[in-house]
Amino acid sequence: MPEITLAHPWRWLTRGARDLARAPAPGLSHGLCLALFGALVFGALHARFWWLAGAFSGFLLVAPVLATGLYAVSRALEQGQRDGLMRVAIAAWWPRGAQAHRLMAFGALLALAGTGWVVTSAAFITVFAPQAVTTPLEFMRHVMLAERGWVFESWVLLGGALAAPVFASSVVAIPLLLDRPQTGVRDAVLASWRVVLAHPLPMAWWAFLIMALTALAFATLLVGLVVVVPLIAHASWHAYRDCVPPQD
Repeated sequence: MPEITLAHPWRWLTRGARDLARAPAPGLSHGLCLALFGALVFGALHARFWWLAGAFSGFLLVAPVLATGLYAVSRALEQGQRDGLMRVAIAAWWPRGAQAHRLMAFGALLALAGTGWVVTSAAFITVFAPQAVTTPLEFMRHVMLAERGWVFESWVLLGGALAAPVFASSVVAIPLLLDRPQTGVRDAVLASWRVVLAHPLPMAWWAFLIMALTALAFATLLVGLVVVVPLIAHASWHAYRDCVPPQD
């Protein structure tokens, strides 16, 4: 397995930005679709805080599947293709045979993990928050900005503890399933874990950068997702290429 350093995540983002610049239409289309979907979710659930919080936190868990088309675009650029990249992205959403089943199975597992986090998070805050929390403002007032207590810190640690194994299971799994159709879900997950265990600090840094960029996109009222989604997706393909050599 190649050596991965703390500098590699920056290189992945640089290469991802280059791919986005070379093929802006597929990437910005993906980002725009997800930003519009997020706006619809916010409009529908703004008065139901836990459903809304769950939808946006769950987005981080299922995002590797949502980026499948952009992995295919980065692979096509890598192979020298310049035309028809929008068709490449769309075709990646319609795989055939066993590959389709494996991608669907992995997506279902990530969706299940997201649902589990929503339920766990809601139960934790309901039990331990000093006052009832039903809106984002109440969450900020009674949990995030509480003068005393440990609820927010414990909630963040709990989220990190639950998200870490999901990240470790998926960081290179979806690109691997796309790139090597004969690979099974179990083997893809094990390969992803091997990458994380072999390079814990660089992969933790990569996870932090993904979280920070996503949080920045959310802070711009989702407008930033138009660029952040394809940037991270293309960069994730290059992370896979560096972490999983062809002979593995």
